[in-house]
Parts: sequence; structure tokens; C-alpha cells
Amino acid sequence: MFNPSREQVRQFFTEAWHKHKAAKVLTPLETMAVDLIELHPEYHADLERPDAADADFSVEQGKTNPFLHLSMHLAINEQLSIDQPPGIKAAFQRLLTTRDAHDAAHVIMEALGETVWESQRLGTPLDTEKYLDLIRRHATRA
Repeated sequence: MFNPSREQVRQFFTEAWHKHKAAKVLTPLETMAVDLIELHPEYHADLERPDAADADFSVEQGKTNPFLHLSMHLAINEQLSIDQPPGIKAAFQRLLTTRDAHDAAHVIMEALGETVWESQRLGTPLDTEKYLDLIRRHATRA
């Protein structure tokens, strides 16, 4: 299992963005990352900062961590591609009836964040049924 450090994750996204901007050849994973970065122009300046790898993106400062956000997008894309946990692809399809794919991914991201936070707080394994239930509940809202 691949378990990159914080620095490796940040380096991956900044290097992919720099390669894209320089019109260099990207790996398939870098292409996926760049596609996500392009959906988030609010992160472009952060990805172009030389000190981005060391920057603190704290909630108290009112900042979203672009590296965490983009990493969650990649993780969700992987979950959808292999339907893991089973049922996530169907839940995503239901979300698509009321919103576009990017907004649907953000709904899933919110559910994932809540589920991971609870798992960490309680010291328990990730509750995939709760995760899917949170996604399904959003699918019933417009």
C-alpha cells in the first residue's frame, strides 16, 4: 500500500502543476491531478508558491488545505473506479441526478471527512456503511 508523507503529497501536486504549466509530459496520475487542479482555480496560487510544501493551511486562518482537498478527490476517484466500498458508484450515480460530477464528488468528500473524523475520534475502523448512508442521504436532497 502506498502511504506518502505530507511532503511527498505536496511535492506530487506542485510538480504535476509545474509540469503542466511548462507543457511537459505528464504521467497518468499527474494528468488526473492536473484535471482536478484545473477545477480549483482558487488553489493555483498556492501550488505555484515556492514555500507551499511547508505552508500551514489551518482552519483558524480560514484556509482550506489544497493538498488535502485534492488528495481526497483522488481517493474518491479511485473508490468510484473500483466501487469500493461496494455501493459508492451507485450512490454517486444518484447524486448525479441533481448535480454535476464535481459537486457530487464534494458531497462524497464531506461524507468521507465526517466518517474519517469520527473513526479517528472514536479509535474505531472506518464505518463504510455510515459513509455510504451519508452519501445516500445527500442524494435525496436537491
